[in-house]
Amino acid sequence: MTKTLSLLVLSTALALPQLAAAQEIKEFRIGVLGGENAQERMTNNECLRKHTEELLGVPVRIFTPADYDGVIQGLLGGTLDAAILGASGYAKAYLTDPEAVEPVLVKTNLDGASDYFSVGFARKDSGVRSMDDLKGKVLGFGDPNSTSGYLIPAVEMPAAGYSMEPGQFFKDVKFTGGHEQTIVAVNNGDVDAGVTWADGLGNWEDGYNSGALRKAVDAGIVDMNDMVEIWRSKPIPEGPLVVRKALPAETKAKFTEMMANMINTDKECTYGVAGGETAGFSPVKHDNYLSIIEARKLEEAKGS
Repeated sequence: MTKTLSLLVLSTALALPQLAAAQEIKEFRIGVLGGENAQERMTNNECLRKHTEELLGVPVRIFTPADYDGVIQGLLGGTLDAAILGASGYAKAYLTDPEAVEPVLVKTNLDGASDYFSVGFARKDSGVRSMDDLKGKVLGFGDPNSTSGYLIPAVEMPAAGYSMEPGQFFKDVKFTGGHEQTIVAVNNGDVDAGVTWADGLGNWEDGYNSGALRKAVDAGIVDMNDMVEIWRSKPIPEGPLVVRKALPAETKAKFTEMMANMINTDKECTYGVAGGETAGFSPVKHDNYLSIIEARKLEEAKGS
């Protein structure tokens, strides 16, 4: 065998695993967290589906489970390939199986930061202007796997003297099912106040620049002039865009690069995917979520 032929055989052999890996992808499945209207989530992410399908050359499907856990379980079970998780959702996925997913990107705000807030709010005509005004009233949480809609307020509020045990400070604490449901419940008077997420930038009247309140304003669900902010958490790290670790490296790299560049290639799509104004997506690592993972551990230990 000639030297040239030997090199050709060797290079072909080395390329075969990569070719096989690329051929493993028959479709690509993206999960979108629950807690908001499923059709709205599909509409906001249709552009992402199209871009990804053009990039990877395989069918791409968007999945919109009813709750956060549907996305988390899909990633853990290998039936979903990518999703933007909340920090608490990522913590749950990591604590369940550290080898299931890896964080690759995180949304950045217009000020360059990659954090946001859990925001407590009430109807202006309810007379509630602060947390103290909620004594004997009903507080609405979103989803048990939500960072801003449950984990952080469930940690920070009791630390400030507002017990989560029904009857001790609040008359009751209820789960609404998600951020949009919390906003609707407060607006309709079904609960006296609720918590949701916002970047805290821009104007209250707009629902801030991004977050669940901004989405609700854009959808015509709520008029923020009817609402008042009554509480705000410490800054929370934005949840990561994760990809399934078992995916071929080339697929992960291509998808990550596309998402990182989307603010330049399709700003309107980025707005829908990110839930409002954003500077785009930037690299992130597992270590960014160590504090949330510890908080999740402590909260799960309380319930065990």
